[in-house]
Amino acid sequence: MKTIKELYDYREMIISLVRRELRGKYKGSILGFLWAFINPLLQLVVYTIVFTFITRNNMEDFYLYLFVALIPWIYIGFCMTGGATSVTSQTEMVKKIYFPRLVLPISYATSQFVNMLLSFVVIFIVLILSGKGISLKAIIYLPLIMLIEYVFGMAIAILFSCINVYLRDLEQVSGVLSMAWQFLSPVLYSVEVIPEQYRNIYMLNPIAPMVVIYREILYYKRVPDISMFWNPLFFATVLFIVSCITFSKLKKHFAEEL
Repeated sequence: MKTIKELYDYREMIISLVRRELRGKYKGSILGFLWAFINPLLQLVVYTIVFTFITRNNMEDFYLYLFVALIPWIYIGFCMTGGATSVTSQTEMVKKIYFPRLVLPISYATSQFVNMLLSFVVIFIVLILSGKGISLKAIIYLPLIMLIEYVFGMAIAILFSCINVYLRDLEQVSGVLSMAWQFLSPVLYSVEVIPEQYRNIYMLNPIAPMVVIYREILYYKRVPDISMFWNPLFFATVLFIVSCITFSKLKKHFAEEL
């Protein structure tokens, strides 16, 4: 409760760091913040070309099937790779200024989540223009899975950020871990390709039900099975608690290690 109160007291700092992260990402570019919308559009163009003319797939609008899963995954990937350096990249701030160190990974994860939300604007526009449309009955479940994913990604950023202070190899390994996790999740393929006898074990991966839920809501326009929310909710809650405890233990010697 003390940590929560302290984070609330420093909420303006979190907001300021989120703004700095978002502005810094597009600083110096001609189009600036518009890249938050242009990037997902360019990705969509690439997927459309590849899966329409090069790698033909029997699934209708496979590029959309892929796109609605890839955008949420990108957030998780950034929380792993960028989250790992969210403390080590702020050495001077950590050494000279007092503030709750949790502010750093939380602000980084939040900035990436904002980027994901902006990309979802593009997803909605494309779904409408493509004729796929949006189900209002299904879309009301979207904020819930987004919130669960936000907490899950934040937990990853918190855990990786404190470990990387002591074990800098994690910064290099996180990219490989992210790529491996992506291929172990149904981002680029359907869950149906997994043999049925292994599917229950496979679905223990919290990213798998998240991806399925996003596709149910956005691609199939169906209300997702409520039971699918329990797995990612459980893992997000447990990982967040474990990450915060680990961070609390390790933060005591950040200044010396940095």
